[in-house]
Amino acid sequence: MYGDCQVLSSLVGNSATGNPSVVSPDSFFSSSIPSGFMSSLPFHAFPPLVPKEEGMMGRREEEMESGSGSGHVDGLSCGEEQDTDTQQQQQQNQPSGSKKKRYHRHTARQIQEMEGLFKECPHPDDKQRLKLSQDLGLKPRQVKFWFQNRRTQLKAQQDRADNVMLRAENDSLKNENFRLQAAIRNVICPSCGGPAMLGEMSFDEQHLRLENARLKEELERLSCIASRYGNRGMQAMGPAPPLLLPSLDLDMGIYSRNFHEPVAASAISSCSDIIPGPSMPDNLQPFTGGMIIMDQDKAMALDLAMTARDHLYRMCQTNEPLWVRHSDGLEVMDVEEHAKMLPWPVDVKHEQTCDFRTEATRGSALVIMNSITLVDAFLDAGKWMELFPSIVAKAKTIQIITPGISGTHGNGSLHLMYAELQVLSPLVPTRETYFLRYCQHNAEEGTWTIVDFPADCFQNNLQLPIPHYRRRPSGCVIQDMPNGYSRVMWVEHGEVEDKPVHQIFEQFVNSGAAFGSTQWLSVLQRQCERLASLMARNISDLGVIPSPEARKNMMKLSQRMIRTFCGNISSSGAQSWTALSDSSDDTIRVTTRKNTEPGQPNGVILSAVSTTWLPFSHDQVFDLLTDEQKRSQLDVLSNGNTLHEVAHIANGSHPRNCISLLRINASSNSSQNVELLLQESSTHQAGGSVVVYATVDVDAIQVAMSGEDPSYIPLLPMGFVMLPAAPPTSNSATAGNTGCLLTVGLQVLASAVPSAKLNLSSVTAINNHLCNAVHQITSALGGAGGVQAEPSATLPEN
Repeated sequence: MYGDCQVLSSLVGNSATGNPSVVSPDSFFSSSIPSGFMSSLPFHAFPPLVPKEEGMMGRREEEMESGSGSGHVDGLSCGEEQDTDTQQQQQQNQPSGSKKKRYHRHTARQIQEMEGLFKECPHPDDKQRLKLSQDLGLKPRQVKFWFQNRRTQLKAQQDRADNVMLRAENDSLKNENFRLQAAIRNVICPSCGGPAMLGEMSFDEQHLRLENARLKEELERLSCIASRYGNRGMQAMGPAPPLLLPSLDLDMGIYSRNFHEPVAASAISSCSDIIPGPSMPDNLQPFTGGMIIMDQDKAMALDLAMTARDHLYRMCQTNEPLWVRHSDGLEVMDVEEHAKMLPWPVDVKHEQTCDFRTEATRGSALVIMNSITLVDAFLDAGKWMELFPSIVAKAKTIQIITPGISGTHGNGSLHLMYAELQVLSPLVPTRETYFLRYCQHNAEEGTWTIVDFPADCFQNNLQLPIPHYRRRPSGCVIQDMPNGYSRVMWVEHGEVEDKPVHQIFEQFVNSGAAFGSTQWLSVLQRQCERLASLMARNISDLGVIPSPEARKNMMKLSQRMIRTFCGNISSSGAQSWTALSDSSDDTIRVTTRKNTEPGQPNGVILSAVSTTWLPFSHDQVFDLLTDEQKRSQLDVLSNGNTLHEVAHIANGSHPRNCISLLRINASSNSSQNVELLLQESSTHQAGGSVVVYATVDVDAIQVAMSGEDPSYIPLLPMGFVMLPAAPPTSNSATAGNTGCLLTVGLQVLASAVPSAKLNLSSVTAINNHLCNAVHQITSALGGAGGVQAEPSATLPEN
């Protein structure tokens, strides 16, 4: 079929041990990777970020302020004359290379008389100096020098006072300029009541030009996909079977949106209530809203970038009282102290009908990636999404305001960006935001700064869905460390509309843990290790991986599986999730979508997601789900079959951070029919754990192993997300305990016919499957007292 019988026989038979593979550099990760990056690493202290010039300037000013009327100026004594006899004697007794000067200081009477004359006449003539010298017993030359230095000292004091006044006036004018520019953007036309026109080109015209450019880009991408899809013919492989799930009854009937109500013939709703229109790939989704920075605002944007950079430095350097460390190690900002210490120069206007809550956390971590590669990923929206697949649902660079200094990897660049941030559950709304991202390199300190700050001060009428979210000065300071590592200090700061979320996620979201620095850093560490494994030469892969190119294709295929899973179990996009009951304890949400794009099976896909709080750590749940022997004991997950690993790719420091190819030992298997499971698992002590898998057939794996493009292999991923969290506030029985939030996400190809409609029994089957999966996991971990799932369409109460 593909000419590689050895790989096929290895997949069908027992697993074989492969040789260490060598992989060529990936386009995303181009730096050299050190050996032994899986071992534990020491934690280095973050150096101070105060520029050296500031300390030197402070010392110079201190020296100037310490001078007096008798101080030295340009190496000369202020009114002091060297004793001639003493000087000649020292010159005779000491070597020429070590001459030491001695000076006579003026008496208090001499200084008092000269000060009195100075107040009356700062510039005495020769006669006045001669008379004063005779009265005081000084030489005219001494009097002359004293008056010169006294005038110099007085001028320096006056200059310093003027400088302080000018700086204060400059800050006042700068703040007034910010306010006036913000007011100009809100000017209302007196004739029509709409926004006034500023400049030669209106905002609508600018927006239409951007939209035209976006449509052209979309047309090129669609044409490229159509041409590639037409030449491949991957449909001969067929869709991935809905393995390990109970069969779903499918007919041409329809079902109501709320199943707890009696369904009458006249009350049956259309299937369009739950099945949205044909979905597009994530990178082709229509862009929500729109804005650009006008030319007259670019100077203001750069000024705000400098202010945001300074604020980030201060937040990274300052500890108490700005940051308060909680018992779990999380550093949370004191909002009142921040408002006093770091005021934002532009007034932040909130909706009058909305209550906003501030979330601000700080953390640091050591990652296996150099600073140049990290900076490149942060400035590229596509790479940024790949680096944070579980947090960044969508990202787009709207406008490059300044491209930065040429040849400096983005130093000085300022981008206007849009992002949608997510939690892997449909119970938590996503957060959409416009923000400006500024990059600066500090060569003396050896650090890079990536800082985000709000862009709504340039346009206050952005049409974003609720909850409203404003990204305040946030970002990271990156410092290169030895052996290709980087030290990253991260500050996450935002304001979000204080709207209720589902009670099971209330504590997790309101504490700032859901979108906080801990989540960003944990995902960054895991992804950097994953990318490093693509380059490492000292990792031995096990099983049937014949070549470095095959290894690289398997990792790409698994990365697409992770990204698809994350995008399909959150509230991102146009998916309409439906609750199966009105109970506040119900966490199951279902949705369907029509898919016609490559990469997933064509037809109607039914998805279901449920979240449960368990009184077990996420490590315990992770160990259960990644152990083939323990997992096979869970009938709802294994369907009574055992699993055998035939390929293993290590991609992290934890031994179970890996990509596995598992053979399902089912009784129906034969040499011509082999069922395989592609699985990726990863865990982090603070950030939680993820296990994602999808069924694949031998033909699909053969395509990846042979080095061909794996982007058209259809995947229907399902999996588990475990987040460390305290118990929900409503559950008083478990108050004080720690555990995890277990989210189970399942997908099944309900029909290969895009126009098919679902009946109630199909949804009931997947609902029961979710309930039984959670119950068996709880029982296996020691919670045998849990409630057995009933064969109904509602989630049983815990």
